[in-house]
Amino acid sequence: MLQVDELDVFYGDAQALWRVSMSIASGEVVSVVGSNGAGKSTLVGAIMGMLRARHGRIVFDGSDLAGMPGHRTCQAGVAIVPEGRRLFPFLTVRDNLDLGAFNKGARVHHEESLQRVLALFPRLAERSDQLAGSLSGGEQQMVAIGRALMARPRLLLMDEPSLGLAPVIVDEVFEVIESVRATGVSVLLVEQNVQRALDISTRAYLLSEGRIVSEGAADEMSRDPAVRRAVLGV
Repeated sequence: MLQVDELDVFYGDAQALWRVSMSIASGEVVSVVGSNGAGKSTLVGAIMGMLRARHGRIVFDGSDLAGMPGHRTCQAGVAIVPEGRRLFPFLTVRDNLDLGAFNKGARVHHEESLQRVLALFPRLAERSDQLAGSLSGGEQQMVAIGRALMARPRLLLMDEPSLGLAPVIVDEVFEVIESVRATGVSVLLVEQNVQRALDISTRAYLLSEGRIVSEGAADEMSRDPAVRRAVLGV
C-alpha cells in the first residue's frame, strides 16, 4: 500500500532524514519508534505532503506522493491525526468533524462517515454543539481522530495520539486504533508510549537521528536491545 524509498528531508540546510525506507501493507498497524528528535514527526509530515522531500519516493497505491501538496495527498486516501490535535477551538465539535470531509470524494459520503465516527465515539454525539476548545484533552483527541476518519482514508497517520492524556484515556485511544484497523484502514503510528504501540502493531521501525536503524515484527522489536536502550530506557 505505502512504500517509502530512500527519503531525504531537510529543514533549510539541516538534514532531518537520511535515506529512510519503510513500507505498510493493507490492514497493518506499523509503528515508528524512537527518542525525541529522532525524526518521527518529520517522516509523517513528509508522507502527508506537509514537508517536501529532497530525494526519494513515497508511493501510495501506485502513485508517487513526493512533492504532492497535503490536500491532494488527502484526496489520494491518506489522512493525518497531527501531534497536538490542532483542532479549531472556536468551532463546534460538529464543525470540526465536517471539515474532515471537505474533499470531494469524502463529501458525497458525509452522512455515512459521520454516523460511523459517532458510533465509534458516542461522546462526540453528546458534545456535537460544544466548542472544541472547551473539551477535555481526551475528547479533543477523539475529535481529531474522527475528523481524520471523515476523509475516508485508506491509510491513517497518527502522530503521538496519546501525548498528554490520562492513562484511562490512553487505553481508549489504543482501543480506537485497533477498531480502525478492524475496518480495513492501515495505520502508521508514531507514539511515545512505545510498549503500547508495539503491543498493537504488526511491525515496527526504530528511527534514530534521522535513520532507520532497526526493523522487524513488533513482538521481536520489543525485545530488541537497541529499542530497549533507545526508547524503553532499559
